[in-house]
Amino acid sequence: MDNTQKKKKSFKLPTAYTVLLIITAVIAIVTHFIAGVKPASLADFVMAPINGLNDSIDIAIFVLLIGGFLGITTKTGALDAGIGSVVSKLKGKELILIPVLMFLFSLGGTSFGMAEETIAFTALVTTTMIIAGFDPLVAVATIILGSGCGVLGSTVNPFLVSVSIGSLNVAGIPVNQGVVIATNTILWIVSLLISIYFVMSYAKKVYNDKNESILSKSEIEHANEAFIGNKSGEEEVIEFTKKRKIVLGLFAFTFIVMVAGIIPWEEFGINLFIYTDFLTGSSLGNWWFSELGVWFVIMSIVIGIVYGMKEGEIVDAFLAGAADMVGVALVIGVSRGISVIMNTTGLDAYVLSKASNVLVGMSPIVFTIVAYLIYMALTFFIPSTSGLAGLSMPIFGPLAVSLGFRPEVVISIFSAGSGIVNLVTPTSGVIMGTLAIAKVDYESWVKFVTKVLLAIFIASAIILSVAMMIIK
Repeated sequence: MDNTQKKKKSFKLPTAYTVLLIITAVIAIVTHFIAGVKPASLADFVMAPINGLNDSIDIAIFVLLIGGFLGITTKTGALDAGIGSVVSKLKGKELILIPVLMFLFSLGGTSFGMAEETIAFTALVTTTMIIAGFDPLVAVATIILGSGCGVLGSTVNPFLVSVSIGSLNVAGIPVNQGVVIATNTILWIVSLLISIYFVMSYAKKVYNDKNESILSKSEIEHANEAFIGNKSGEEEVIEFTKKRKIVLGLFAFTFIVMVAGIIPWEEFGINLFIYTDFLTGSSLGNWWFSELGVWFVIMSIVIGIVYGMKEGEIVDAFLAGAADMVGVALVIGVSRGISVIMNTTGLDAYVLSKASNVLVGMSPIVFTIVAYLIYMALTFFIPSTSGLAGLSMPIFGPLAVSLGFRPEVVISIFSAGSGIVNLVTPTSGVIMGTLAIAKVDYESWVKFVTKVLLAIFIASAIILSVAMMIIK
């Protein structure tokens, strides 16, 4: 057994920070061998993580403030008591949590591009899954694959669909959004069903036998200590008092308002919230990380007061919770540094230009598969869906039309290609941030998700190829 552990240790990947810095260094070196691209200087490489943190400072601060909010809520004991109560009522039926939560997260992904926002749910879902008898990997898979499959099959996601259509319209290409919605709905449902199958199969094995977990002993103990309070994962029974029930109600209300704040209601023709700007200056539906962060601070104070905590206790609990998220905030910044150095050197535009040239003269099915693969490669370097849409659609859209293909299918190809890579890429702050909070190593996530991605890739390639052939 000792030899096995030593062997496993020898293959362990370095930390997320090291992996991201290695990728940044490789990209910087590659720029010196490509004509037409500005060679990255030592200063470009050194400053990339800091510039990445500057670019993502809104998300980083948001994560810290969420940590503070969770610190106060956790101190009240309401979360543990509430989750324990729910799980006890589901005794023997805990698996039902997985498809329900994955569908809800996917609904957020397909409708308003729910991605970074899922970081706020990680601690809650991880605690729930551990208490339910699963491991932290089940929580990570539920969140990432749930919301990710929704984004992969974006129907009305403004950050992907609206930006893509807008970019094509500017280029003089009309788009039938109904076709995009129909095709992407199929992508969404199929990829979600595949993901639910794999996650539930794994969760069932872990539930029946903890030795079936692919996580290392140290990962499991680290997560148990962080979310349950002890390495064994044995939950301490906490009384679900009336005061804790009120706190849990306020906790739920906080997240309901958060979701309402980021759904672009007015784009869907709903003007119900146009007069809700009295609190932050922006109405619900127009909130972003600054407004969301302030909202979590306000509710942290409210929860602390309602529970009867003193001013000093509220501040101490908030700071302790925020401190737990410092590593997550730094990971998000370092991962964004990769996109920064790509943009600084012009490597992103170079790759995009060369990729479009490859597609000229191809048959519909070959065009579909190759475009799918190209978008997967591009997403590794440009994980932002709105950023990649704005850069690529003015190039790929006219190219598809000139070859006699429908631009709507190109949007779906982009949606699937960027969506599948953003389920695993280390350049995504969402992936690295979620893993960091749940105490799951990137290596373990890759080991689990590889089969899921392969199944989703094959299914999506078939769906897109059929769409390319029948949509004229």
